Amino acid sequence: MFNNIIVPIDLTHTERADSMIKAAMHMGGPDAKITVINVFDEIPGYVAAELPADTIENSKKMARDRLQEVVNSMDLKAEAVIRSGQPARCILDLAEDNDADLIIIASHKPGLQDYLLGSTAARVVRHAKCPVLVLR
Repeated sequence: MFNNIIVPIDLTHTERADSMIKAAMHMGGPDAKITVINVFDEIPGYVAAELPADTIENSKKMARDRLQEVVNSMDLKAEAVIRSGQPARCILDLAEDNDADLIIIASHKPGLQDYLLGSTAARVVRHAKCPVLVLR
C-alpha cells in the first residue's frame, strides 16, 4: 500500500478523474493521504498586464472550486491544490515537497506536438523520484 499519493487532474478532462481517484483509493487504502492537483500554465507578463486585475485570481478560485467538486463527488477526503507553472514541473515539485510515494497520472493518445515536446505524463514518468502509475 502507498501512504502519500499525488493525483494530477486536468479540469478540461474531468471524466478521467473518477478512474484516477478510484485507483488512488485502491492503491492507498483507507489511511492514505491523497492530494489532487491542477496546474495552470503561466500567463506571460505582457498578457497578464492587459487583463483586468482580478481575472487570474478569479480563474484560480473557479479551478479550486471545480477541483473540490470533483473530490467531493467521490466522497474523498483529499487536499486540493492549485499551482501555476509548467505542469510536469509543478507535479514533480509537489510530489517531492510532500514525500509522495506514488503519482497517478492520466495519459492520452499522443499527437504530433507530444512527439516534438513530450507530454506531461511522459515528463513526470522520466523525472519522478517515486513510482508513477499512468492510466489510459
